[in-house]
Amino acid sequence: MSNVRCKMSKVYVKSRNVDRQSDNKYRTYKFALDIIKLCRSFPEKRVYWVIGDQLLRSGTSIGANVVEAKASSSKKDFIKFYDIALKSANETKYWLCLLRDSDFIEIDSVKLNKLLNEVDEICKMLGKSLITLKNK
Repeated sequence: MSNVRCKMSKVYVKSRNVDRQSDNKYRTYKFALDIIKLCRSFPEKRVYWVIGDQLLRSGTSIGANVVEAKASSSKKDFIKFYDIALKSANETKYWLCLLRDSDFIEIDSVKLNKLLNEVDEICKMLGKSLITLKNK
């Protein structure tokens, strides 16, 4: 096990003195953890592998691109990474809706709706940030 600590570890996140509801980095990290938990709960069936793989990729990509944006060296790069994060969030919304609307897949609807609401809020935050950045 590595001794390297990620700044987004549970200890770091709990001790930070920020408004977690509006902190893109925190919310996208927490969302990625929730997506991982959801995918881990899927049964061992082929349909879950395909959807789960796509959902895992897009859902964890959102936060990775937000972190990349924060480390970017120019406004143009920042916007590019936020744009990619927004696209990943929209793709994630697609996969979650597909799970919700599929009759043959049994998923906890309360958990799924919470994830859909959160990714919708993340989309709004990212979109608003992009509009603000592009208008400057």
